[in-house]
Amino acid sequence: MVKLIHQILDFFYPLVRRIFDKTTYYYAACGSGNLVLSWIFFFVFYNLIFQKQDFTLQQLPLGLSAQTISALTLSSIICACISFLIGFLLMRYVVFTASQLRGRAQFLRYGISAVITSTTNWGLLKILVLGMGIYPSIANVLASCVVVTISYLLQRKFSFK
Repeated sequence: MVKLIHQILDFFYPLVRRIFDKTTYYYAACGSGNLVLSWIFFFVFYNLIFQKQDFTLQQLPLGLSAQTISALTLSSIICACISFLIGFLLMRYVVFTASQLRGRAQFLRYGISAVITSTTNWGLLKILVLGMGIYPSIANVLASCVVVTISYLLQRKFSFK
């Protein structure tokens, strides 16, 4: 699968080689694909699965009372988990293949960077939806666009150093 992804990306690389080095191009292509996939998942979870309705957890352990989680937050959490797994595999095996760090170290560092970017994305999402009244799916795209730069810097300089 990795070989196929490299072949597809390498086919289109001549179109952008004057703009991007190969690692940055691979990151942009894989990251964009993962990002668009997460937008689709968010739309499906928020609109179709949770139908924009809050989710109440009735039976909590340790005698905790029922808690309500908004469809916005729950959709964000699920999409972050899916994107985390897909993103790590793409970054490790397709993009940052020259990294000398062991897999466990990469996974831990990628996890830290994912928590930072997911939290930032969630915060921006809350501001855009609740504070500015922007439709959630559009707000998710806008927030993601801001977070992409932070994510790239964290992954290149920290996770897969």
